[in-house]
Amino acid sequence: MDFGRLPDLRYVDFRLPPDHPETARVLARARATQPAPAGLHVGCPIWTNKEWLGTYFPAGIKEPDYLHYYAQQFNSIELNTTHYRIPDAGTVRRWKEAVGLGFKFCPKLPRSISHERELFQADDLVVPTARAFESLGDNLGWAFLQLPPHFGPEHLPRLERFLLDFPETVPLAVELRHPRWFADQGLADAVYATFEALNKTLVITDVAGRRDVLPMRLTTPVAFIRFNGHSLHSTDYQRADAWAERLAAWVAQGVHEIYFFIHQKDVRHAPVFATYFLDKMRALTGIAVPPPFIIPQPVQGNLFG
Repeated sequence: MDFGRLPDLRYVDFRLPPDHPETARVLARARATQPAPAGLHVGCPIWTNKEWLGTYFPAGIKEPDYLHYYAQQFNSIELNTTHYRIPDAGTVRRWKEAVGLGFKFCPKLPRSISHERELFQADDLVVPTARAFESLGDNLGWAFLQLPPHFGPEHLPRLERFLLDFPETVPLAVELRHPRWFADQGLADAVYATFEALNKTLVITDVAGRRDVLPMRLTTPVAFIRFNGHSLHSTDYQRADAWAERLAAWVAQGVHEIYFFIHQKDVRHAPVFATYFLDKMRALTGIAVPPPFIIPQPVQGNLFG
């Protein structure tokens, strides 16, 4: 994820802001129906990670088998392939067959809807997209709409109309990027209230260069976090500690599900970071999600052994 990425981290204040005042109210209302344990779903943006061959993937496997082995390492994925094409029924069926029952796909809405049509007159695309996402069944987590950086508050009526019309059968999270969504607190609060009323989750994006997209406002009992790491820099671990502490507090208050997606420039760093983060979460919450593990590789026999 290039959004908000900086080459120099020396002057970045990575501290998490305090919770938005409305977050406690949303969680208090959800506390009575909180599952035990709360769901913790951790993943990456892609599964075709050739750099994992011989470590987190068996050496020599073919690309069609990557998802099966990815799902043994992570229990969720930020499904970016759907941003570029609507999957057909056969593709969705193969995805489901490759993963276990508890695995969650979080598909990104096609860019043809978000970036090309910009939510305008997109019903002919929304209907087949929703149908494809629905066919994931129990493997569907939260789909998410990533608005383009130039899509600002002047388009709020269009966004509201889109969210009102979006099929309720597909849980939807929304990522805002234009700075003006966050510059006026009154406007931001009105947008968050709309999301809450429509049961849409606000995506929280933790990136170095845009600390404004980190409002710590939950609009549903679901935390959907996109985390941009920096090659296992010391700040990655400090931020993992801070997130684990904040998420543990939200679990104590009543959060139902957590989706935490890890973006690292070098995909070999994602499993290392995930292991550290999951260990912290287990220590603070008791929620035990198996961390990624290096797969023992077969050793060829010694010719003279």
